[in-house]
Amino acid sequence: MTTPLLETKNVTYAYPNGPAALAGVSIKIAAGSKTALVGPNGAGKSTLLLMLNGMIRPDSGEVRFGGRPIAYDNQSLRELRRRVGFVFQNPDVQIIAPTVEADVAFGPVNLGLSPDAVRRAVRDALGYVGLQGYEKRPPHHISGGEKKRVAIAGILAMEPAVLVFDEPTNTLDPASSEEVMELLDELASSGRTVLVSTHDVELAYRWADSVILMAHGRVLARGPPEEVFSDHALLATARLKPPALLDLYNELGLRRIIDRDVPPKSVLEFTDRIERVLHGHVPARNGTGTIYLCNADRTGGDEVRALLERGEVDHVGAMGTRAKEFANRERIILDYTYGVIDKCILKALIGENSLIITTGGMVEHVHRRIGEYGAESGRKLIVTPVQETLTPVPDRERIPE
Repeated sequence: MTTPLLETKNVTYAYPNGPAALAGVSIKIAAGSKTALVGPNGAGKSTLLLMLNGMIRPDSGEVRFGGRPIAYDNQSLRELRRRVGFVFQNPDVQIIAPTVEADVAFGPVNLGLSPDAVRRAVRDALGYVGLQGYEKRPPHHISGGEKKRVAIAGILAMEPAVLVFDEPTNTLDPASSEEVMELLDELASSGRTVLVSTHDVELAYRWADSVILMAHGRVLARGPPEEVFSDHALLATARLKPPALLDLYNELGLRRIIDRDVPPKSVLEFTDRIERVLHGHVPARNGTGTIYLCNADRTGGDEVRALLERGEVDHVGAMGTRAKEFANRERIILDYTYGVIDKCILKALIGENSLIITTGGMVEHVHRRIGEYGAESGRKLIVTPVQETLTPVPDRERIPE
């Protein structure tokens, strides 16, 4: 059996003069996973996350990283916090320097890196979150979503293996929330382990591979989101409602309008289920559209503009910060900035062509998602790469895994 990357064993904790925040909590976080810690306010989520990089020491029980109990001496904690990066719910708590550049540099400087290495780390981290050109800006002059990205960049600059986010979309508008969650997907696709806490079941349902449901300082359930969120009694105990898509699916199943199978996690999957009910199968359509795929790290703007000018593309979407930066630099108007893959699949199914612009490991993610959809639905979708004309971006230009 694979050793969990992060693990707690029966941890307890009570704040001074307060009730128990955690009462015997045991969790396991696998390397490379996307895990959502879900529960109402006061469930103990933030307390548990703070234990994972040593900011809080349990009253009893044990926290392990890489199979070993964590130690609480200064040197051990410094190394743990480099490996397990923590992004606070409120970025104003985390951002302490007078400029963006100085704030992102804080971690690498304290790791003892050389000035050149610090500059590279800051440049790469800001590039990853799409904030090149923000180096000299005062943090109090930027938006809430941009502050969140600065906080993430400050952690990325230390090259952690694990990223822990406490309520990553709190206080953000819907568009900024979607962009932050897409960034977390991008980070996970590079091989990092990502753990978030949230009370937003809609976010957790569509994003996470695994869910840990908490209430009153205890773990109520753990498992795939479609299983955990289908238990209405447990959700009621945690004072949460099921995700709307899952709730609708389960109600239609109870009424025998559709067969209950693996629950859909997107509008695209749900649409296919409904079509099967109406037609007895997924109806074939003539003229399925093409999905063009551009790796912005390896393609020039001229090639993309030529494709658009030929009228071969009806819709354009960009996934990831570097891809959106590429589109902005090349003056390419975007129709989709989140939920891009499923939206482009939906357009292909009605005969319209789309272009997905992305970078790095997200290119393979697009191929994999479209391939999985084709295998599940029996529909063959065409993915056509845009001609690559540039040499690949060297590894040193990216945040190392």
